[in-house]
Amino acid sequence: MTLLALGVNYKTAPITLRERLTFGPERIEHALDNLLQQPFVHGGVVLSTCNRTELYLCVESQESLQDQLIDWLCSYHRLNLNEVKASIYWHQDNAAVSHLMRVTSGLDSLVLGEPQILGQVKQAFSKSQHYKKLSSELERLFQRSFSVAKRIRTETEIGANAVSVAFLACTLARQIFESLSELHILLVGAGETIELAARHLCEHRAKHLIIANRTRERASRFAKQVGAEIITLAEIDTRLAEADIVISSTASPLPIIGKGMVERAMKARRNKPMLLIDIAVPRDIEPDVDKLNNIYLYSVDDLHAIVQHNLEQRKMAAVQAELIVEQESAYFMDWLRSQSSVNTIRDYRSQAEQIRTEMVEKALASLRNGADSEQVINQLTYQLMNRLIHSPTKSLQQAATDGDIHRLNILKDSLGLEQN
Repeated sequence: MTLLALGVNYKTAPITLRERLTFGPERIEHALDNLLQQPFVHGGVVLSTCNRTELYLCVESQESLQDQLIDWLCSYHRLNLNEVKASIYWHQDNAAVSHLMRVTSGLDSLVLGEPQILGQVKQAFSKSQHYKKLSSELERLFQRSFSVAKRIRTETEIGANAVSVAFLACTLARQIFESLSELHILLVGAGETIELAARHLCEHRAKHLIIANRTRERASRFAKQVGAEIITLAEIDTRLAEADIVISSTASPLPIIGKGMVERAMKARRNKPMLLIDIAVPRDIEPDVDKLNNIYLYSVDDLHAIVQHNLEQRKMAAVQAELIVEQESAYFMDWLRSQSSVNTIRDYRSQAEQIRTEMVEKALASLRNGADSEQVINQLTYQLMNRLIHSPTKSLQQAATDGDIHRLNILKDSLGLEQN
């Protein structure tokens, strides 16, 4: 059996192609059924995310295998072969094992070391498991990849440093305030970054969220999801004093929060510390706010500098992680090769048992018909010996005829004979 990984990702294909190659949740079972109808495919897993579409397969090796599978992918999605072929990557056996381990560990992600991909791979594996589309080799490979991802998280710093602006904003909040559960947090804006920040804050048990936006309708959808109160931008001045943390990201051409507004808020707060994170360009918070006591103000440039530093730290950790992947993929390939020998041994023993059973039945029949027991035993052992040594003898003769000394020595070693 051969293990394969093929597909496209954010590095090889533009989004216009990736979106046409996706497999929605409702299509996974049909796609796997269709794929396994190919006589040479024995198991499969379909991984489909916004950044990648990949097929992990256990197949019988044969000529034109790559062309057949790429043809299937293009045919299934009704896409032109030439349009897709240039973007597809193809990994086989050890390379496929290494690729899956790298994907699962976040080493192949757009954001190096991001943890979300592990859950996505587990979900893809679970679907194939549920639909009974796995081979034993694929099942073992995916389980091993999950263990490798855990090992990399444990033994390296690949996920220790924040590398997204939204997540970093939450990290800074947790560094300044021990717990977010009792804090009041004001989110200004309703775009993707603010929405992501709100989700991160909820994951860290933030309970008191206020979303300020120009219109309430734009913020209402995700405000319900995170249990946040909605106010207008005009209400910020009267509500700012409640906020321990402010995260702002709007498209306003002028600052929304000025120095005077913050001074009034700090007076009402009796100078309790306030963290303000301004992710907007142009800035939402006047720079002079940073001059006030007990104010911690971070601009988007401050955050990007930290993100860049953290990315460098992750890249250093990735070197160590790559070594773990190399080691673990070698271990898995050793196991995979051992499986072929296990199957061969099982087949050989089954063949020998079949011969033994057949010979015993003949001997017992002879004894029941009154034959001499000593003669029956001699005949049984002689015939059994001839049947068992027939194939090895032919192989020895052929190797000698061919002058294949290497093969002859292997056969001698296998049969326990001394080599010259």
